[in-house]
Amino acid sequence: MGKSAKPQPDLLVSGIFKVSTYGRRRRPNQSSSPSEYLSRQNSSGPWSAEKVSDQPLTRCKKLLPMKEPEDTNLRELNDGLVTLAEIFPDVQVEVFREMLLSFGEESRLAVVTEALLRHKAHWVRGRQKKCNLNIQRNQGINQVLPGAYGIVATEDRFRSASYKEAVENLACQEFDLSQSTIKEVLAGANYSYARAHPTLVALLLKSWRFSISSLFTGKKLVHTLDASNHPLVSWLSKEHGSQVPTLKSSGCPELDKELLETIIIPTQQKIRARQEQTDYKIARDINRAEVERQNGLIDCECCFSSLSFEELTACDSGHLICTECIKRSLKEAVFGQGWQRYINSDLGSLRCVAATSNECLATVPNNLVRQLLSMDETDKKLIQKLDEKLTEETLIKSGLPLIRCPFCCYAEVDELYLPQVQRAWKFKRFGPLPIYIPIAFTLCIVTIPLALAIFILFSFLFYLFLRRSFGRFVIHHFRESVLRIRRSRLSLKFTCQNKYCRRISCLSCHKGWSDIHICHESSLLALRTQVELAMSLAVKRTCPSCNTSFVKSSGCNKLTCVCGYQMCYVCRKDISKGEGYRHFCEHFRPKGNQECGECLKCDLYRCEDDELVVKKAKQEAETRWMEKEGSRLGSNKATRKMLEEKWKRDGEVSLFTSRLKVWQKWRIPDWQQVTDTLVGFLVMI
Repeated sequence: MGKSAKPQPDLLVSGIFKVSTYGRRRRPNQSSSPSEYLSRQNSSGPWSAEKVSDQPLTRCKKLLPMKEPEDTNLRELNDGLVTLAEIFPDVQVEVFREMLLSFGEESRLAVVTEALLRHKAHWVRGRQKKCNLNIQRNQGINQVLPGAYGIVATEDRFRSASYKEAVENLACQEFDLSQSTIKEVLAGANYSYARAHPTLVALLLKSWRFSISSLFTGKKLVHTLDASNHPLVSWLSKEHGSQVPTLKSSGCPELDKELLETIIIPTQQKIRARQEQTDYKIARDINRAEVERQNGLIDCECCFSSLSFEELTACDSGHLICTECIKRSLKEAVFGQGWQRYINSDLGSLRCVAATSNECLATVPNNLVRQLLSMDETDKKLIQKLDEKLTEETLIKSGLPLIRCPFCCYAEVDELYLPQVQRAWKFKRFGPLPIYIPIAFTLCIVTIPLALAIFILFSFLFYLFLRRSFGRFVIHHFRESVLRIRRSRLSLKFTCQNKYCRRISCLSCHKGWSDIHICHESSLLALRTQVELAMSLAVKRTCPSCNTSFVKSSGCNKLTCVCGYQMCYVCRKDISKGEGYRHFCEHFRPKGNQECGECLKCDLYRCEDDELVVKKAKQEAETRWMEKEGSRLGSNKATRKMLEEKWKRDGEVSLFTSRLKVWQKWRIPDWQQVTDTLVGFLVMI
């Protein structure tokens, strides 16, 4: 049985939103809101609707308890958790929590780090991080929950004793489960209420208590964190029948803040959006009714519908166009084939669509279009798509090198940033000077002719350097070489800055990023599967009669299957139709393990080299895979080079063949490679 929760004092968290009113400018005898206007209308009139509260939701009063002082030991544990997560990004956070609690307080972080470096497999035991791309696609972002601990999510941090007690009391109050079950689920979720809630809901649905109670009461369990049935959320009635969600204190400021951010604030946002939408529709209908009563309707110059002035917008030439015509034009431009017809790319605005005798060359200002389409969520998404397409076209026209997010339209200029302190280059130091003095002196004595030639060459180059054109040429290529070297040292991790995306990807393979990322992992996994299958098929034999696979361990090459089928192990021929042992060579040979000089039949006891067969099958499978995937990996030179070097390293070739391949592989480096080598060797970058 769940233990009874102590009654907690009510903590009022009022709404933070304010109702906005729409319509024309208020007359002296006109009500201040659409709801009051409807309340004084005759019930039999043409405009009757459900009464909507015109009282604004009060701003959120932060009546939460004062933040309790954080324990010093708890702060040290969380700081150590962040440090270990940065040092070992491939290990799950629960491993660090276990190790930090198992060691003493003195030099705890250093001891845990050394233990992981020395005996990582013993402590981790397979608990490495794995990339869950499904979660990334569902969430749309790659981020940790807000908190003061950076890369470690809030749910993974060490929790205080007051938070654990408050979460346990709340779970016992909300779920009719045994206390031991609740404690076990909370311990597995690190006492995170948001993380343990789905598991507790699933367990409650399977319990007999909930089945019996729901049979008589008809109560349905809410699967998500919803304010309608939460035990700590109450609805405070306001004037005109409106209700505001309020939060009761759980006794723990940390849990109260979590419930406020996950339940109260999202609920208030939904209330505000629903209330604004309702008030807007009522205000629009009221305004249209008043204008129609006063004969003030205006015709749209595109579809010629009679509308109020607030439902129209105008181009720069004064043509009035209604909202529906604006929407249809934008949809055709964004999703259809009317981009060039309806959008002025130079101004980034909508062309005038008025059906006049002469074509109007004016445009509708962007601020008017956005103001007209700012109330409906569908219209906001249409504006967002328009902005994305305008941005894409602008980036294409700019001709700049871009880095793109593979999951959305976000792009950045591929420009390397050089801080001011790193623009003054210094030459590298090559160790103590006395060591190189005798070596340099010996080389100068031995190679005097070469030194003179080098001196003359450098004198000529110095003379050319004094000339302005050659100096600019050298400086330009030196800077280009520095940029290439610095770019090659950059990380491949790319974070999208689009607020609707925020996903992390790889600049090389354009896939989702994980803490341990392998480029073209799916292709390499397919290569491994194909190679392993080819190697196994090269060794084993399969009976064509019953499809039984087997491998010979010893004996002769005449194999008999359990179904009675007989075959030769060397050439896989069917020898069950009276051929038998006559299939094999019967000539005498003075030395064994030699080929017969009189016939070409298979040997009865001579076995083929399995290692050579397996290696040949492996190379053939890799070649077939490369021919198939070569077009997909053609732009990734690093992956192709890695695979080719791996194949050459695994293969066994003769000495002459290996030298020939090395000579064929070596190529004369181009001037960029030579420049990069010299700059990287001499200059500190």
